Amino acid sequence: MLFNSHLFLVFFAITYVLYLVTRRSLPIQNTLLLIASYVFYGAWDWRFLSLIWASTAVDYFAAIGIESSRCERRRRLWLFVSVAFNLGLLGFFKYYDFGISSFAMLLSQFGFTPHLPTLRLILPVGISFYTFQTMSYSIDVYRGKCHAERDPLVVALYVAFFPQLVAGPIERASRLMPQLKQARVISRRDVSMGMHQILLGYFKKVVLADSIAPMVDQVFASPHSYSGMIALLATLGFAVQIYGDFAGYSLIARGLARLMGIELMVNFRFPYFAESPRDFWRRWHISLSSWLQEYLYIGLGGSRRGRARTCVNLMVTMVLGGLWHGAAWNFVLWGVYHGVLLVIWHTFEGLGIGWKRKRALGYFFSISTTMGFTLFGWILFRCSSTAQIADFTWQIMTDLRWTPEAWHFAVPVLSSFVLLQAFHYWQMVAQDEFVLLRLPLPQRCAAFAFLFVSIVTVGFHSTPFIYFQF
Repeated sequence: MLFNSHLFLVFFAITYVLYLVTRRSLPIQNTLLLIASYVFYGAWDWRFLSLIWASTAVDYFAAIGIESSRCERRRRLWLFVSVAFNLGLLGFFKYYDFGISSFAMLLSQFGFTPHLPTLRLILPVGISFYTFQTMSYSIDVYRGKCHAERDPLVVALYVAFFPQLVAGPIERASRLMPQLKQARVISRRDVSMGMHQILLGYFKKVVLADSIAPMVDQVFASPHSYSGMIALLATLGFAVQIYGDFAGYSLIARGLARLMGIELMVNFRFPYFAESPRDFWRRWHISLSSWLQEYLYIGLGGSRRGRARTCVNLMVTMVLGGLWHGAAWNFVLWGVYHGVLLVIWHTFEGLGIGWKRKRALGYFFSISTTMGFTLFGWILFRCSSTAQIADFTWQIMTDLRWTPEAWHFAVPVLSSFVLLQAFHYWQMVAQDEFVLLRLPLPQRCAAFAFLFVSIVTVGFHSTPFIYFQF
């Protein structure tokens, strides 16, 4: 059940009415949300509900076991159960076939012709997100950052809350669970903020991302058929597409939750205004990058063990972060690439080498350079093979001629990018995500009418969100 489908709109309308009707009883309200979440997820494939139930049960008992155990060895055992189960679940469904085929390919390089069995497993929607979320709960209990929750209903809803179940944000128990345990009063401001986020989210997904997607797809499918300039425009188009698609989903998720009196974390903060590779990861997919920093990078030692070890930790974190996105070598390369960028940036900072960014020219240089690095990273991310990466990059490097056909790509891509950046600049200057709500009533109504009419005009096509495949 996709957010951008008429079925979901009907589903949410019914759920929301029942949610408001049951507002006087928190247990009934939470039960309703849990049932709705399972219906929402089961609409894809009801068989995979068993995986969510298993992950919920394991971490429910693991967290209680960790908190109630006096023996450190037993606490670590319970933590191992949680981490091993969730990583095992994720590894089996997402990486088994990739690992087997990669191993067979390696053996073939030495003259062997192995016949290793692949299972052709269907990837459960959202498994990368909810396994990380449940795992972080047990880790936080182990670290003493939160208490183990005894109410199974709260834990189950924390894992399965439908707005953020299949593509995040990856919430922490210390943020979300307290909101699920207390009565929620929905204010007029909650409704205004929620609708603001939902409309902007649908605009970014439906009007920006889905409109550009066909052009981007046809260029990446056959780069030799287009000039390098068009390939470069398609790369910028993909930058707009993937941002609009994923940030749009996150905004819709946050808006739906806000309508129910629940606040989810910010997942994007103007990533294409990043001034460095490190700054980019402070702005892009914040719930994942902060998860990797908190539970992997710091766990490996962070920056506490010298410059060389810090660089190793950065590389390991980014490679695994790339692999998290998908079981394919292009995602590994994407992770390696961003790891190298972070290592180089960290080394330059350690040596006191850097661009003085206090003046406007410095900001422009930093943002433009980082955007250039990011765009090449999107080529690695979007291409499905190393051969396609090489062909696409070569086309850009050797054939940057402007053709009449380029206008058909330049107008929608550049206008979408400029519109996106202009709106983000407005939000940055105002230091307020909800800038439209600050407008006088006539302008505010006009802005919301523009968003609504644009969404309705383009229409829902039930196009899957890109991050659903992860």
